[in-house]
Amino acid sequence: MRLFWPAVLVLATSCGLAEDGTEPVVTGEFGSKPRVAIPGGQPGRTPRITVLSVGSGRRTAQGDVVLADVDIRRWSGNRPYLNTYDANQPTTVVFDGREVSETWRQALIGRPAGSRVMLVSPAAEALGPNVPLTGVSPDDTLVLVFDILGGYPRDARLVGRTLPVAPADLTPSSPPRTLIDGSGREIVAGAKVVVQYVAAAWPSRAVVDSSYRRGGPGAFTLKAGAVPAAWLEALVGRRVGSRVAVPAPDRIYVIDVLDTITPSA
Repeated sequence: MRLFWPAVLVLATSCGLAEDGTEPVVTGEFGSKPRVAIPGGQPGRTPRITVLSVGSGRRTAQGDVVLADVDIRRWSGNRPYLNTYDANQPTTVVFDGREVSETWRQALIGRPAGSRVMLVSPAAEALGPNVPLTGVSPDDTLVLVFDILGGYPRDARLVGRTLPVAPADLTPSSPPRTLIDGSGREIVAGAKVVVQYVAAAWPSRAVVDSSYRRGGPGAFTLKAGAVPAAWLEALVGRRVGSRVAVPAPDRIYVIDVLDTITPSA
């Protein structure tokens, strides 16, 4: 899932106070679906950002591809709207000059990886001009809780390595093959992996998908149904920094593992 909501309205402030002193209460660990309690008062009309916890990773920067999990709900009735936790697919936001909601920019840029940030905002500012297409009113107030997995350059790759290419002797019936051994953290089942990859069709070997061409790294959860089945066997037990060739029934993937985020206990 790639969520892009262009901006037309600018935050009046990044720390506006709610009317009646109301503030949602968020519980749960970073990386797990947050539990959000919304009070009975009025939310206010000024977008505001609250840092709920500060991570220890690299700070995100303008120009990054920012990967995050997000839970979005309506203030009224605490009605869930969208979340990436149940879908096992973090959202990808590219801050490269393309229009992205200003509220998202202020919530996500300059934050250390591992941070949890809450945005409370009228939908018009939170989602941008396409909000009528999303099933909410521009006047609705939304509560968004972000878990920032990290920010990565669009051209992030394994240090000192060329772009990946599918091995000429690999076929869909071949076992997965480690092309480069990484020395970073071990990848475990259920973890999120941050990868760049190319996919070549079989038997033509023409490249049919490439994160390098499409916009940069993506994050995927190593669970059945969230990634191609062949990825689970191939990536669990490998280490960050690895390059793995992964045959699948109709294509061959070559995956560069840039990072991993282990789920909370």
